Amino acid sequence: MLIGPVFAREAVIAPRRVRTYVARVAYGGAILLLLGTAWAVLTGAQRVRDMGDFARFGMSLFQVLAPLQLAIALFFSALLAASAVAQEKDRRTLELLLLTKLSNRELVLGKLMASLLSVLMLLAVAFPLFILCALFGGVSLRQIGRVFAVTLASVLVCGSLGSTIALWREKTFQALALTMLVVVTWLVIWEAIAMGVLGTGWWGLSAETWAAGFSPWEAILEASRPYVQADPALGILRTPIALFLLVAVALALVLNGVAMAMLRVWNPPREAQAAVREDETWHRASIWGEEEEHGPAGKAAPAPPDRPAARSRPVWDNPVIWREIVTWAYGRKILVVRLTYVALFALVAGWLGWMIGHGQTIPRPTAMVTLGLLSLLSLVMVNAQAVTAMTSERDCRALDLLLVSDLTPKEIVYGKIGGVLYNTKEMIALPMLLCGALCYAGVLSAENLLYVLGGLAVLLAFAAMLGIHAGMIYANSRVAIGTSLGTVFFLSLGMVTCMWIMVSFSGSFGAQLPPFVAYMAGGGVGLYVALGARNPSQAIALASFLCPFATFYAITSLLLNHTLGVFLVTAAAYGFATAAMLIPAICEFDVATGRTTAGE
Repeated sequence: MLIGPVFAREAVIAPRRVRTYVARVAYGGAILLLLGTAWAVLTGAQRVRDMGDFARFGMSLFQVLAPLQLAIALFFSALLAASAVAQEKDRRTLELLLLTKLSNRELVLGKLMASLLSVLMLLAVAFPLFILCALFGGVSLRQIGRVFAVTLASVLVCGSLGSTIALWREKTFQALALTMLVVVTWLVIWEAIAMGVLGTGWWGLSAETWAAGFSPWEAILEASRPYVQADPALGILRTPIALFLLVAVALALVLNGVAMAMLRVWNPPREAQAAVREDETWHRASIWGEEEEHGPAGKAAPAPPDRPAARSRPVWDNPVIWREIVTWAYGRKILVVRLTYVALFALVAGWLGWMIGHGQTIPRPTAMVTLGLLSLLSLVMVNAQAVTAMTSERDCRALDLLLVSDLTPKEIVYGKIGGVLYNTKEMIALPMLLCGALCYAGVLSAENLLYVLGGLAVLLAFAAMLGIHAGMIYANSRVAIGTSLGTVFFLSLGMVTCMWIMVSFSGSFGAQLPPFVAYMAGGGVGLYVALGARNPSQAIALASFLCPFATFYAITSLLLNHTLGVFLVTAAAYGFATAAMLIPAICEFDVATGRTTAGE
């Protein structure tokens, strides 16, 4: 095959996994549930009188589903591609693949397409469901084709980006964090360009056309419109959609070309190469010492090189948190992740400062969206650091050593949490500083500032504990990373989707509550399967079903400007969920890590 045996193996094995079919059914069921919820909200808010109401509903639903599917595809294509390569590197199996007769093309393209196979299958499941929007009216098959073309191109680019970065970086957290930061920075830059921050246009093309040609988010919004007008300045490309498809294919070719060319330069990592060279040096030194001891006939053996004296460092009472904070446990290149996040924050802060400097008042919805996106990125980064803190220990067999030491479960869990919070301190502090700046600018009141800071602190603690919990209960690193990051992503995406539907199909709270009950119940089932299916717990079951309903109440309270209710409900629900995961991790550590079962 053109792609190689790596992809062929995944294509043969994937149908044998139960989770393959569970994911397809869950994704298709979620779209159907969302469609039914939107229809129930519409019929509860107004009376459907003619075909025009059907057409408007189909168009509104399509414009909700298209960006929603793009967000899911972008996130999981980048995540799965990066984690697939990172897991091979953590388990040292990538070095074995490099010793085989597989070419660089077969390795790079094989791992990429194998990791994207599940995402492509989900898109195939969603295609007939999108056709239902056309049956309502207001949506053409050409629109659906444009949307899926943009989504597939975006999946290819983000997957190539995640695979290339994972082949470049040594640590799993570095690969995941850099991939997410690059994707978010890409989207933010072109959103700023679309808003005219750098001018209204260049070389005969408007800023909106440039953004639609280079940003997947702007491209999907353009593709979901009923008509895409041709721009004579684009020549034979005619539309921004065609420009985006060309740019996406070119970016994917460049990224994979770089990965193929540098595969055996980046791998094995430099740390492994340095360790091999050090072993060879001491091996030669031992041979020299043996020759000197036995004395070759008539010749003096060369003196062995002087071994530098190792400098000992005092270790704290909790060696786990000492390693997390004092040593470079996640590689020195973690500074690149921090600097990239700081640069992204500076970009967002500069954009808000530009608006204030030009005499523009920052609208409250704009401030909420900006702060929400930056806080969501921080939650993802904290969660990624937490889950990889456990999976990396498991993959390199260091977790087994910790389990047979005299360390207590409290020292291990609290040490890991403390290390996570320390290593992501910039991602925790900067959004809070932005909240203070918005309060100083008059966008937030002092009371709302306290609510936002308190709620953000609770959610950050939940994200950190969720990562530790998933890393402990799942033995497979890819499953643990996907479950942990996917939970944070779907909770956030579910909240945004609920707000979008409420705004698009406005109506009374009494009319909106019944259709959303099934939506929230489905979210609770999914959350319980992710968190408590392997180690059932009444507290985790209660927290799993409590969080979606509490989130729905917080959304409605936020839209009604009842900020105190948002803070109290969020703090109570997610604080309880954090405790429900923390207490078993400490009191039933052997069960949580799989060393024994609850019955034993």
